[in-house]
Amino acid sequence: MTDIAPATDLDRTVGFTLPERHARGRIVRLGPVLNQILSAHNYPDPIERLLSEALTLTALLGSTLKQEGGQMTLQAQTKGGIVSLLVCDYRNGELRGYVQFDAERLAQLGKNPSVYALFNKGYLAITFDQEATKERYQGIVPLDGDTIAQAAENYFFQSEQIPSLVRIGLGRDADGQRIAGGIFLQHLPEGEVGRERLHARLDHPEWEHVAALASTMGADELADVALPLETLVWRLFNEESEVRVLPGVALSRGCRCDGEYIRQVLAKFPEADRATMADENGVISVDCAFCSRQYPVPAADFVSPPL
Repeated sequence: MTDIAPATDLDRTVGFTLPERHARGRIVRLGPVLNQILSAHNYPDPIERLLSEALTLTALLGSTLKQEGGQMTLQAQTKGGIVSLLVCDYRNGELRGYVQFDAERLAQLGKNPSVYALFNKGYLAITFDQEATKERYQGIVPLDGDTIAQAAENYFFQSEQIPSLVRIGLGRDADGQRIAGGIFLQHLPEGEVGRERLHARLDHPEWEHVAALASTMGADELADVALPLETLVWRLFNEESEVRVLPGVALSRGCRCDGEYIRQVLAKFPEADRATMADENGVISVDCAFCSRQYPVPAADFVSPPL
């Protein structure tokens, strides 16, 4: 395996498999795309870190989609938590995300609050929508663990009963910009080809070996822009007899709001409802929670011309 990535390896994800260990994985590093998403909101540091981790996880999971146009959505929601809603999604290499939170209550916490401190009793939902087949799969589990990575591991253990490992590292580059890297590993579900179900076994020696190696990957390595992603895979698994590296996926910021789509949505409302939405100047202002853009739409645009 050779290094084919650029010297500064950012905003892409790479897949790989370990055939003899029955394992598959993804590794990702975010830079400019991450900072573009964060720049839409003036988030305090704890929320910025939380969203950075969530976007990294979204890129790892979303890039496993095989069908063109498929979408993966990650949503964490609570009742009464400091963070009331976190939403990220991935489609065709495009990422977006945002967080709703109580700024006054957040200010009362320390610098590094846990997931539980931010969400209290919450739930994590991961949804895969397949565009070609129109199939949807969703799993919902309690939001357990001190980090989003731990919550994701709990999700796969409870929802899919597949041994999984998620590691996420955050850092900053020489200019102070946020960098986020992550690795996601799973033991392949042997039962899908008619063999013994993994969760029915009491031990997983192949998986334990792979997980032990992956656990040695430090957060500083994941967030090191000078280390190509392929190099990180090689560092972990260079003693394996075979490592198959899959083509990388380039990532971009992908908020899908636009004026025409918003007009189509507003057109579905009764005229009386649109009149209520409009301000004193007859303008309906629609805000995009993802990118913080505002779309002013005159209510008069929906009035049919006289015959």
